[in-house]
Amino acid sequence: MVVAPWPAPRRFQRMNADHAPGQERSKVPQGLRHVDFSHGDVNAFPPPPEVIDAVTAALRDGGRYAYSPYRGHHFIRELVAQRLSTFTGAPIDPASEVIITPGTQGGLFLALSALVEHGDKVAVVAPDYFANRKIVEYLEATPVPVELAYRTAAGEPARLDMDGLRAAFADGARLLVFSNPNNPTGAVYTAEDIEAIAALAAEFNAFVIVDQLYSRQIFDERPFTHLRAHTRERCLTLIGPSKTESVSGCRVGVAVAPAAIVDRMEQLQGIVSLRAAGYMQAALEPWFAESEGWLDQRIAAHARIRDDLHAVFSASSAVSTRLTEGGSYLFLDVPAAKGRIDEFVAKLRTEAAVTVTRGPEFGDFPESVRLNFSQDHQAAVDAARRIVQVAERL
Repeated sequence: MVVAPWPAPRRFQRMNADHAPGQERSKVPQGLRHVDFSHGDVNAFPPPPEVIDAVTAALRDGGRYAYSPYRGHHFIRELVAQRLSTFTGAPIDPASEVIITPGTQGGLFLALSALVEHGDKVAVVAPDYFANRKIVEYLEATPVPVELAYRTAAGEPARLDMDGLRAAFADGARLLVFSNPNNPTGAVYTAEDIEAIAALAAEFNAFVIVDQLYSRQIFDERPFTHLRAHTRERCLTLIGPSKTESVSGCRVGVAVAPAAIVDRMEQLQGIVSLRAAGYMQAALEPWFAESEGWLDQRIAAHARIRDDLHAVFSASSAVSTRLTEGGSYLFLDVPAAKGRIDEFVAKLRTEAAVTVTRGPEFGDFPESVRLNFSQDHQAAVDAARRIVQVAERL
């Protein structure tokens, strides 16, 4: 007897996760080195050796690390709070304002679930991290796009549409979620925009979730402004060592927020996953305490890849992009792919051995693709040339 498949709840259909980055399965051509730009290559950029030592020691230690309170080991939260207080410019109470989560992705789901009601309106920057909008939709709330103007002249900063954010708040949204540096464009918000976000949140009694996962990897000595330094009481900061530090495989993230929000997140985490894996929490012990020069070298290596990819793409009239200011993402416009983005992405895999993330994952960007350039340098440059060749044939 054939049993009909169990119907998916409506919220799954609203979420539309059919094109989740990193899940592509198309065959790639023989003879070319496959470059998967949907995520970073930890072989090209391995974790700091101190992280490997810390996790190994935790596994050998056994009982001290295996089980933690749902919000994380207190001794690790104390370390994290001290270092993040210095980094963000605002004090943090390790007992009440920090929770360690199963990756920052897990932290994002917990944060939105702790703040969003059925039927709410949530301001979501566009373009921005694909999961922001999808989780809001899964929670049966309505995303309200707020434009980030990132297609600016060389040297000009990206700017958030503050009139659009004001309108979203005036129309009932009481939450904004965004990333800084921006995923997928690599734009870093100006101090003026961060201060304006804080001011609007105060004016409308709104709350803000900011994903600062790449906030240690800022290029060209560009200043970086932490939202938490301007509005501790209205801000939840997501951060962790998974990107710049290549510790994604440990699945540990950190959320810093007012105590009442952390309490809600802990209650939900106790149901969903109990805790971030106890042994893996040890990966946070060396965070912000890597050997001297390690972070500078990592930023410089990524800057060199960024510059070479930008040169390849700037030499072609078939594509365009802005110079990444922070993080490892590049958002490529391919005008000929408009209305054919899935065809273009498929051609990249089957003809050029390249995997990218489609622009529509990040909002209404039907001619764009995202690349994570945390890759082997020469392989990334060669792959960029192949991307241009496919774009020029469209």
